[in-house]
Amino acid sequence: MVLVMEEPLVTSAPIIDISTLKSWGDTSPIQFPTSYNINSSLETSPYPVNKTLNKKIIFWEGDITQLRVDAIVHSTNENFSDHCPLSNRIFTKAGHGLKQEIYDDIKECRTGEVVVSKAYRLPAKLIIHTVGPKYNPKFQSAAENTLHNCYRNILQKAYELKLRSLAISVVNSVRRNYPPDEGAHTALRTIRRILEYQESKGDCYLESVILAVESCDAGIYEVLLPLYFPRSNKEEEAALLQLPTGRNYGPFGEPIFPDRQIRIIDNPHHHINAPPKLDGQQVEERNSQNILKDDCSVIDLSSHFDVMGDTSFTHMQGDLDQQRLLGERHVPPTIDPFIAKQIHNQERYDRLLRRAKTEDLSEVSGIGCLYQCGYDRFGRPVIVFVGKWFKFKDINLDKALLYLIYLLDPLVKGDYVIAYFHTNTSNANYPSFTWLREVYNILPYKYKKNLKAFYIVHPTLWTKMMTWWFTTFMAPAIKQKVHSLPGVEYLYSIMPRNQLEIPAFITEYDMTINGLRYFNPSSTT
Repeated sequence: MVLVMEEPLVTSAPIIDISTLKSWGDTSPIQFPTSYNINSSLETSPYPVNKTLNKKIIFWEGDITQLRVDAIVHSTNENFSDHCPLSNRIFTKAGHGLKQEIYDDIKECRTGEVVVSKAYRLPAKLIIHTVGPKYNPKFQSAAENTLHNCYRNILQKAYELKLRSLAISVVNSVRRNYPPDEGAHTALRTIRRILEYQESKGDCYLESVILAVESCDAGIYEVLLPLYFPRSNKEEEAALLQLPTGRNYGPFGEPIFPDRQIRIIDNPHHHINAPPKLDGQQVEERNSQNILKDDCSVIDLSSHFDVMGDTSFTHMQGDLDQQRLLGERHVPPTIDPFIAKQIHNQERYDRLLRRAKTEDLSEVSGIGCLYQCGYDRFGRPVIVFVGKWFKFKDINLDKALLYLIYLLDPLVKGDYVIAYFHTNTSNANYPSFTWLREVYNILPYKYKKNLKAFYIVHPTLWTKMMTWWFTTFMAPAIKQKVHSLPGVEYLYSIMPRNQLEIPAFITEYDMTINGLRYFNPSSTT
């Protein structure tokens, strides 16, 4: 007798019905200060309040495999061998049937495309598999376009299958070097535009779109969601401060690069001053050509071909991503403003770095407000900033920026942390938002990526409010890395006591508000 063993049940967390989840439109919008200044190149938000869409969106932090929906999204690699935690959970909970279907029928999925499988033992009915792009600064534009295609194809497949509910996981991955904040912008912009388009056509089947994020991405999506799906007029207005500017996007949120588009004209050798008379057939052909042109964003390059020997042809641009990476100085006047800004910032940083290595910065370094102070328990360098000693109105800000770059540039190549002491600061120590924003924009991406924690010790209510404002509207990429600590003792959990060197006035102040136990060696770990 042959015994056939059934596949054992996999114990899992309770199944979650989406009817129990609150829609984005039913959550409370951000409460803003009574007055604030809007300083943006955008006059109106391209993403106005849309209560219908807000009712469809559900923002949920948790395990996507628990959701009872028509389909969930699985981000993997080309041959489905990606052993990330989400993939492992999906394959484990779905059971052997999923692996067998992929091995027998699906086999592979190309980057930017989607394939569909059954969900088997999962509470969902289907799984939409997709492959996100690998990110390389040299090919940033290609990565952004491919990531857009992932989300667009997901929603297109959901439309074709007439799905009513869809749970979308984060497709871009830090394992593939994709900056999480840039990926979130692309995801939310694409989802917004496509849902908007389907609503305008009156044939949108989706009733619920769940943005199912892990804890590592929750903070970023919580900050960026109000930009693309504002719940109030205040949120829509405040979005003008943070929405990316200087970029062109198509009707479905796809990135457009006008300098890479070419129009095929009738006769590139000369201009025709007067349109010729056309017969009926020619009129019909010309109209069909115009329809095709209207469906594409194009730039008329006929001015480059006035004469066969026109040397302007030799001025055609090369690889824009390579120019942005290398910081080449020649920037054609027709270049995308966003790319021009990136080139400008990279060039400026390179110049500042060269100055920082050659100029005398003793007048700033001697103040002692910024210095490296040992290492934390993970071996990461700790940068200490003493707020009281930073006299914003008296200090040479150019020298201060140079010293910041001089100190941090060799350290930010790997992980690092910052401990900011707000102890006994006054109005004279508070830098302007304009200066902070300029510094944040100048510093390259590695500064934000490799910063693992920013600790604010002895914060005040004003500090907490301004930190929230700055990280929400100017620096969302580091929002979840900022932590307020009421006392010095809390730092000892992340760095040994002998690695922390701080001025005496900080320890004295800490003892007055927290007691002597903070400096009793037997009371700390």
